[in-house]
Amino acid sequence: MEKNRLHDVLACCGGCPDDKIIEALLPIGLVTEDSRRVKHGALFVAVRGEHTDGHDFAAQAVSGGACAILGDRAGISEYCGVPYVYVKEARKAAGLIAHQLAGDPTQGMAVIGVTGTNGKSSTIFMVQSILQAAGHPTAKFGTLGYEIAGEVLPALHTTPFCEELAAHFARVRDCGMRHVVMEVSSHALDQERVSGIRFMAGAFTNLTQDHLDYHHDMERYLQAKLKLFERITGEGSFTVVNGDDPSAKAFLEASKVPCIRYGTNGEVRAESFNTDIDGTRFALTTPWGMQEVFMHLVGRHNVWNALCAASIAGGLGISLEAVAAGLRDLARVPGRFEAVKADQDFHVIVDYAHTDDGLRNVLEAARGMCSGRIITVFGCGGDRDKTKRPKMGSVAAALSDAIIVTSDNPRTEDPHRILLDIEVGLQREGRRKGEGYEVIENRKEAIYSAIHMAQAGDLVMIAGKGHEDYQIIGTTRIHFDDRETARAALEARGR
Repeated sequence: MEKNRLHDVLACCGGCPDDKIIEALLPIGLVTEDSRRVKHGALFVAVRGEHTDGHDFAAQAVSGGACAILGDRAGISEYCGVPYVYVKEARKAAGLIAHQLAGDPTQGMAVIGVTGTNGKSSTIFMVQSILQAAGHPTAKFGTLGYEIAGEVLPALHTTPFCEELAAHFARVRDCGMRHVVMEVSSHALDQERVSGIRFMAGAFTNLTQDHLDYHHDMERYLQAKLKLFERITGEGSFTVVNGDDPSAKAFLEASKVPCIRYGTNGEVRAESFNTDIDGTRFALTTPWGMQEVFMHLVGRHNVWNALCAASIAGGLGISLEAVAAGLRDLARVPGRFEAVKADQDFHVIVDYAHTDDGLRNVLEAARGMCSGRIITVFGCGGDRDKTKRPKMGSVAAALSDAIIVTSDNPRTEDPHRILLDIEVGLQREGRRKGEGYEVIENRKEAIYSAIHMAQAGDLVMIAGKGHEDYQIIGTTRIHFDDRETARAALEARGR
């Protein structure tokens, strides 16, 4: 990294770096917020988090080889025996430096960011499938993993930290790929993890209650999401907005580039759609023409995800034929309305729905696909937004015939307390324990019980964990997969 570029990066982030300190930093081989990743010649970024302050780990970073500390404490020139570089926006600086060290890999790439409460994973799967149908090998970063040239790396976060992202993009570039579609979480936007990325396009799916344990209120949650649109500029760039969402106006106003609206009255919309357990058909109407579409994914919510993906494709100049082919080629999205089959005469569906809106979407989709009862198994995560628990209970009560409330990832919370919070919503809707719903804390037992009670034509919806193959109890992560458990329950039932 050239001296003047490092100086300019730090200056643009609100710092006044001294040339002697800049000289001491060169050459930098790594920038990181994680003291455990520090190597010789690294620049350690000390930032305040939700629970810890990176400055408390500075000594560990220096002992690991950090040549300097970057932080937001004014008036300090040295810390733990190494130069201290002050900037007002340390995380932003970290991202810019990480991408510079990687050779600015997103320069010349078509990077598409998708944000929203629900639908991000399904949408990026659709976009990738469409672009690949059009002949563009496409990397995909999100909750279900980071896929580059066919290899999938596990995801610890929906959106990785800046140095990880820079490394992933550098790998994409080195593989000769020029398209990346990625989920962009509100946490990542708030924490500037995507600093340094040159987005060509950004898309907004919806905004419903989630993550208020972090953002505290819906306004701050919205403001975090808007940061994606605010950073998209330049010729050829564009944004995509779900025009049916109440927050659409805010995103339209935040967009500095042309914006494509999709939805009921959008430029991109679905007409005469029909969905059942085998798939969905609709007429895709766009500014670029009309196209009949079939996809294996089901439910109205997935039609809207497909409209988002089609809008992104249209903005990129992809043909409607490739849009239809890509949507048709996508067989499934792991843990999203995923069927578990063992020759039974009823349906078993596993879905990641973990908000009241997400649960409503999948249960409404389920209602049109079964002739019998909907039996819902769900819980809520611990150490997360508590206010959505009764709301999810109310949705389950309104849209299910039978309900089993169980543990999700209780983490360090008392599982019984979480279940009681959910029961508040169930009882508000007139459900009574032992009659309108059951409580079975053990998730395996709950799934077995639901499958045991199912009859021909019923649908068992196992919601909340989807693709996850673990359960977090206390601080321990144990193996647990709803799909594996459901399949084992079906096999046990058949014996």
